[in-house]
Amino acid sequence: MRTLSSLLFSGILPALITGHPTNAQSGHQDKPFWQDYSVKHYIDKPTITLSGVYCDRNGSIKVFSSEGVLHPYGGQFLYPGTLQPDRTYRTIQGKKINAIGTYDQQYVLLDNKAILSNAWAGKLYSEHTLPNARLFAGGRDFTFLISDGRALHLLKDAKTLWSGSLPNDEVIGLHFQKETNQFWILGRQSLATFSPTTNKLTPIFTGKDFTAFDLSSGGQKVIIGTRNGYIELDATTQKPIGDIRRKLPATDITAVADINGRLWFGTSQGAFALRPDGKYDYYYGERWLPGNQVTHIAKGKNKAVLVLTNAGLGEICFRQMTLHDKAMFFDKQVRSRHIRNGFNASLSGLGKGNVASGYLEDSDNDGLWTSMYLAGEIFRYAVTKDEEALQNCRESLDAMERLYTINPIPGFPSRSFERRGFISQLADPDRWQHAPHPEWDWKATTSSDEAIGHIFAFGAMAELIPDKDLKTRAINLIDTLMGHIVKNDLYLIDYNGKPTQWGKWNPKYVNGFDPSIGDRKLNSSNIIGMLQTAYHFTKKEIYRKKAFELMQQHGYLENLMRPMKQIGVAAGSTDDLAKTLSDSWNHSDDEMYFVGYWGLYRYAFNDTLKAKYKKAILDHWQAERPEKEGAWNIFTALTGVKDFDLKEAIWYLQEHPLDLIDWSIANSHRQDIEPMAPNFRRQTIKEVLPPDERPIQRHNANMFNLDSRGANGLSEHSAGDIWLLPYWMGRYLGVISAPVGGAPISRK
Repeated sequence: MRTLSSLLFSGILPALITGHPTNAQSGHQDKPFWQDYSVKHYIDKPTITLSGVYCDRNGSIKVFSSEGVLHPYGGQFLYPGTLQPDRTYRTIQGKKINAIGTYDQQYVLLDNKAILSNAWAGKLYSEHTLPNARLFAGGRDFTFLISDGRALHLLKDAKTLWSGSLPNDEVIGLHFQKETNQFWILGRQSLATFSPTTNKLTPIFTGKDFTAFDLSSGGQKVIIGTRNGYIELDATTQKPIGDIRRKLPATDITAVADINGRLWFGTSQGAFALRPDGKYDYYYGERWLPGNQVTHIAKGKNKAVLVLTNAGLGEICFRQMTLHDKAMFFDKQVRSRHIRNGFNASLSGLGKGNVASGYLEDSDNDGLWTSMYLAGEIFRYAVTKDEEALQNCRESLDAMERLYTINPIPGFPSRSFERRGFISQLADPDRWQHAPHPEWDWKATTSSDEAIGHIFAFGAMAELIPDKDLKTRAINLIDTLMGHIVKNDLYLIDYNGKPTQWGKWNPKYVNGFDPSIGDRKLNSSNIIGMLQTAYHFTKKEIYRKKAFELMQQHGYLENLMRPMKQIGVAAGSTDDLAKTLSDSWNHSDDEMYFVGYWGLYRYAFNDTLKAKYKKAILDHWQAERPEKEGAWNIFTALTGVKDFDLKEAIWYLQEHPLDLIDWSIANSHRQDIEPMAPNFRRQTIKEVLPPDERPIQRHNANMFNLDSRGANGLSEHSAGDIWLLPYWMGRYLGVISAPVGGAPISRK
């Protein structure tokens, strides 16, 4: 290996450590944004057909079904309710109700005899002569146009003012336009208008497979849904605006509604809403809806949108929140449901998303997920001095510390621990060992991702937490782990006296890989960062000496500086392990790199090395930019670089769903996304989808994963590592401000 200059390895250029952005960096002002979430109500009889949903001025919601009028019962965010028979008015129980709707924000009923209402002191009762009438729209002065699908009757004060029909077509929708005092009538293959002033029915447009419609843009446009996309018409010229829209999340349109100036569409595969940028927000699966077959969409109370499906009602709610409000919400989620023996854990075994039915699951990566949550709480305390955050740090450190003491191997961290007698119920039962304590078992085979996670969290605690006890314990744990690794020739040595499968940083192992194999670069980067952290806090020369030995004599600096574009598929002559490690990009490696960058960059031996590390970090960040990964962008801000995709990091944090349950998700069918050819990084589409439209994933997953069809509602992720870490790190680094305003989310 080539010899590097003495300046590079000297300690005369100390590295700057700061928790604040450089003058070149900008920060995000944490102002309120609109956070969406869903409150769901299910039907308990699958034979019921749900056809319409409405909300009156009082916020009362009613659903029309094949078994009469229903209304929601119970139901909160994450705690679904049901749709129950509406018995509010006993006196209408015997009537044959064919449809319900609203007029002037009051409920109106259509039965086989009349249009009627309990509003206006019950004075509305306008008889008709269409016993099978099932559609109606209200015009001026309590005038109503009704239809049974064939005939059309205009009613006022129990008189039929006009009757007619759509030529050779079935009526499927009616709307009244106040501005022009006319009714719009949709058929399966035609659109017409009717003037109650002249009693004139005027054909406007013909097509095929029409399904639903509404007026938008203040009545300037008519939006017609079809079985294969939707059509926009100019309401004045009555001509189409552009071609039929088919680049949609789903093209089988079943419902159309203009709600608060925004177009919403129901389909046989969920619902979507048109955004100002011409793209769509997609609401699919039980994260949002009880079922995916949408039958009707209507305006709810307080900006809510009511999406009726074959399986129940999804109320898409919108509340103003700041990122800090969201952090406080997620803090409660973690503390109330995701702390297991002090670890940051998943809640599993749920019954269809029922968070009251789950159990706290052990994980191979209990130490890593807890390290990331712990680091977030460390940053939180450094920013806020909140005693609750400090207590959270104590409890997580207790769990992390016990990983080292529960097994009999000096300096070796267990993967996890659990009470004895349950090994057969735990993940990977063959990896568990009995602890010296008769009550406990511990998990062996600890990996390199645990080690780098530990060092990241312990280093942050040693630097940022002023509590003397916690600081001392963190430094001791750094020394314990790194002492074990250095003593054992840069290996993690397990209970059997052998290195674990992945706990290997020895040059013979690392440089045994071809330079194109990611593990050569990754392990070099990680171990140098770990040794720098150990030296920074213990001042033990052995750690500094070992780091320089690896960089000078074994090429570890060259390894970690290797550009990401050179990492790829192994050459044909390499061994099976190398081929396995390089068949595609490993996103767990990204996680290990970035948490390791804290120690690599922040505790660099000197500014010359620090500049080199910055170059390596920015090179990696450039490769990751298409994922818009919130944590990786925030970690990159550590370097002080001006551009680290702050906008995309905030997008990640704001767009992340509040519901972290593993619902089934499907996006592969979408026509509004641009697929990419198979590639090494497994980027499936040109532009990554928002977090609330894709599967719930930790940072070690591919953000371009489109589908998740396996465990529908069986587990809930913790926000501790997924969301709280990048948010509080951003707060600590000064690139996200304290809240400027807004109100926290409140359950209904």
